[in-house]
Amino acid sequence: MTYDDVLSEIVVKTPARIVLFVIDGVGGLPMETGGPTELEAADTPHLDALAQRSICGMMDPLAPGITPGSGPAHLALFGYDPFRKSVGRGVLAALGIGFDLHPSDVAVRINFATINEKGVITDRRAGRIPTAKNEQLCTLLQLLVLPEVELFVRSVREHRAVAIFRGEGLSGRVTDSDPQQSGLAPHDVAPVVGEEQNPAAQKMARTANNFVREARRILSDHAPANFILLRGFDQYTPMPSMRERYKLDCAAIAVYPMYRGVARLAGMEILPTGETVVDEVRTLVRHFETFTFFFVHVKKTDAAGEDGDFKRKVNAIEEVDRILPEVLSAEPDVLAITGDHSTPALLKAHSWHPVPFLLHSRYCRPDPAKRFSESECVRRGGLGRFPASQVMPLVLAHALKLKKYGA
Repeated sequence: MTYDDVLSEIVVKTPARIVLFVIDGVGGLPMETGGPTELEAADTPHLDALAQRSICGMMDPLAPGITPGSGPAHLALFGYDPFRKSVGRGVLAALGIGFDLHPSDVAVRINFATINEKGVITDRRAGRIPTAKNEQLCTLLQLLVLPEVELFVRSVREHRAVAIFRGEGLSGRVTDSDPQQSGLAPHDVAPVVGEEQNPAAQKMARTANNFVREARRILSDHAPANFILLRGFDQYTPMPSMRERYKLDCAAIAVYPMYRGVARLAGMEILPTGETVVDEVRTLVRHFETFTFFFVHVKKTDAAGEDGDFKRKVNAIEEVDRILPEVLSAEPDVLAITGDHSTPALLKAHSWHPVPFLLHSRYCRPDPAKRFSESECVRRGGLGRFPASQVMPLVLAHALKLKKYGA
């Protein structure tokens, strides 16, 4: 019997309500030796007071030393094995905007980017162009006609878009064109290792490279968004919902479409919300009696970390702290606060570092942690260090939703 089999056998449906509050990329590093992380530099009186009434720890998003993408990191938080259930960002982006994916479709995320006359990427995000400009460029790319496939190009947000390729004999088993670093030339798309002789992967690689060449021609006069980078090719495969696995009525509150996509993949209902964390929390409070599990996602912390903006990330954390009393006013039976991964401003990227985790419940054993911070969760967190795949059993147990296992 597997761990999943045990959970499905002992889980029970109750009216208890769980909130999983994800501060994207909240984990950080000091900008100088001996300095504070972003979380430690932030003024967070409400998070700190809550930590003193909770049990804390440090969570590995995937496994020690493995830097996670947002997709697998969230799947792990929702209790899915991220190494068996990995889903490409293209599928998540398409689901996040409500695109009706067919099982044979291949989806890939687009980054509008800046490339110089030597073919070198100077900005992977094209200065985070406005969404209105993104929509205009997607309209231009949608005019492209590619041999043997139907192409759909849809705007997502800012510099992000998604391309869906529909046709016979396609495979998502191809590499990215995005080197994930400025100062390099983009890669050619190719079949992944082991798929070099697969005709479907060969066809997909030819199609993608043709798309990139044509897009460069069309976008040549649209600097800074004069190029596209492709990342996260995949085909859509449905998986068991959180309702089926945990007997939960699940809702997601997220501004960015990709996170709505991973929530939709897990079977959550997507609640419409505004652009700010205040809007998101008020959406939570407004719908609190309707669902038994809420996933609330805050993006600003991650975006600031990726931009290398330490102060902006600190401000984003403080914004979450200011709205925390409204979350608590809903009186969730279990409130878990963490990140999907660390995004230190020092690195301007996701990192492998574990993430602070806080769990508040009537049934938790509070530990000596005085602050919600890396140093306090490491030194005094009663949960120690654990993988994100154990978050769901922890929150279910603290909501009294798990029966005893065995005699």
